[in-house]
Amino acid sequence: MEATPATLKRRLIVREEMWDIGGGFSMSRTRRWAAEVIMVEVHEDGRRGRGEAVPQRRMGERPETVAKQLFKIRKQIETGELTRAKLSAVLPAGAARNALDCALWDLEAKAKGVPVWQLAGLPEPKPLVSAFTIQLDKPAAMAAIAAENRSRPVLKLNLGGPDDLARVRAVRASAPDAQIIVDANEAWTPVMYGEYAIELGQLGVRLLEQPLPADQDAALEGLGRAVPLCADESVREARDIAGATRRYDCINIKLDKAGGLTEAIRMVQMARERGIGVMIGCMAGTSLGMAPAFLLGAYAQVVDLDGPLQLANDRKPSITYDEHGLMNPPPPELWGA
Repeated sequence: MEATPATLKRRLIVREEMWDIGGGFSMSRTRRWAAEVIMVEVHEDGRRGRGEAVPQRRMGERPETVAKQLFKIRKQIETGELTRAKLSAVLPAGAARNALDCALWDLEAKAKGVPVWQLAGLPEPKPLVSAFTIQLDKPAAMAAIAAENRSRPVLKLNLGGPDDLARVRAVRASAPDAQIIVDANEAWTPVMYGEYAIELGQLGVRLLEQPLPADQDAALEGLGRAVPLCADESVREARDIAGATRRYDCINIKLDKAGGLTEAIRMVQMARERGIGVMIGCMAGTSLGMAPAFLLGAYAQVVDLDGPLQLANDRKPSITYDEHGLMNPPPPELWGA
């Protein structure tokens, strides 16, 4: 779906794209064979700002509904009436706001000849170590992937059921030197958490992400901490952080949840003020979707921006990754400069 050009100050283009996932991607809730992304371009004075977002089905988003959100405010965008500072008053947190917010950051950087990190007052981007995600599968299959990637310093395991301890044991045996983080994707119960957490600590798991459903995580307030806990679905934007500090040690900031880089910066600032850790995460998407999030990596205890590594192909130019988990800053031709 693409918007028809308008004779106004700016021109908005919205595209729905599908990117094949090599071998599929499994987690507790679903299995996907392609990454559905929304690509937004804002053209002005011969310049183009771009942003990419992944609609979150768990939040009720679909590519077509995200595109409709953007087309509904197209006139405000193209006349210049709707600035980045006003987005949160017009669009809710989610994929539509993320794609547009990032496109406007990119456009502003090009118009001013200043990279986004400087415009936003962020540190100059340096190479980061990203976690590498191992999809939910049988223990032996996950162990085989871990063995193939044992040179990567951080492995993230997607979990989601009664065999989860066996999965972690198998991966630990295959990659004894790797730091391991695990994501239960809301699939556990308080009883499962109580049964699993101590052994996860003994296995050297560094971080446990979203063990309980977001609407049931109040139970975590009365449970012990064998492994630090990270909120994902329980924290979508900055206003959710205060309540999370009673239940979690860390928050996973994803631009698709937060609604863009602007809100994600607020979240980082609030997390630091409240003394809660930060993880920078992503959905399965191309390097264009990772580029804005990369700018926040300097503030994160864990970086999980390996979305492009889950795809059969990536956008060009792209962020480069090596076999030791190191990802380089986004090239200027991709986004942000």
